[in-house]
Amino acid sequence: MTVTFCGHRELNNPGAIRCWLEKTVEGLIEEGAYRFLLGGYGAFDALAASVVFQAKKKHPAVRSMLVLPYLNRKVDASLYDSTMYPPLEAVPRRFAIVKRNEYMVAQSDVIVACVLYSWGGAAATLRCAERQQKRIIRYQESG
Repeated sequence: MTVTFCGHRELNNPGAIRCWLEKTVEGLIEEGAYRFLLGGYGAFDALAASVVFQAKKKHPAVRSMLVLPYLNRKVDASLYDSTMYPPLEAVPRRFAIVKRNEYMVAQSDVIVACVLYSWGGAAATLRCAERQQKRIIRYQESG
């Protein structure tokens, strides 16, 4: 099972979201998730990468992959097992992240989403997942 994440660049309650991510990732691994695709941009992506990195200590067979929207850009890939660049050569640079996100959704069985408002890239990625009828696990703010 392949999992990808979508969420906002900035987070209001990273502690609660991290706790939710830890439980969600552990549950998905127990269900058979073995490959996690990560985008590497913003606070939610950083939390997701950190949580998967920690989960690998208990589940060493799990693989995390940083999916790059651009070639020839320096990235810190220390939290990932590998990086990959999807077939985006013909995509104009300003659409590269959107197309990369669509690619990640298409390759995944499950989308883990922390999307709290209806605008921006995370919301567009979530709509893409809904159109593709992917299984979506959503973070819900309490209160």
